[in-house]
Amino acid sequence: MFNTVVVPVDPGEPKFSAPALEAASRFARDYGSRLRLVAVLAHSQGFVSSYLPPDFEEKAVADTRAMLDDLGHGLGLAKEQVSVSVRIGSIYHEVIEEAKEVGADLIVMESHRPDLSTYLLGSNAAKIVRHSTCSVMVLRQGA
Repeated sequence: MFNTVVVPVDPGEPKFSAPALEAASRFARDYGSRLRLVAVLAHSQGFVSSYLPPDFEEKAVADTRAMLDDLGHGLGLAKEQVSVSVRIGSIYHEVIEEAKEVGADLIVMESHRPDLSTYLLGSNAAKIVRHSTCSVMVLRQGA
């Protein structure tokens, strides 16, 4: 069914991704899918970066990778079924690029409850649904 499933994880709110991780893990158990957990960090630019330690971005990537590794180990899947990636840039663009690079068949993600500014889906979820070349499953928080 789905060979490779990408699950975006918000590094600032990893528990928010629990339902998406659960759904993706079910695919992995039922169909032998591989999961790719991906977190996207914002690039530190110009003025702000001048106030940060020189190794700030490297440390943030390492800490985020460790967090993703912990999440992956907690899924109860074989080690070779779960891999992680930390990218830097805009969320929707980096998630789509990651899915392309790993040949994903499916992206499983959470979306915050909509408000007037995002109406149907969160802005990143909406952009991923609109521009992804693979299927996207969006789970609603609290639905």
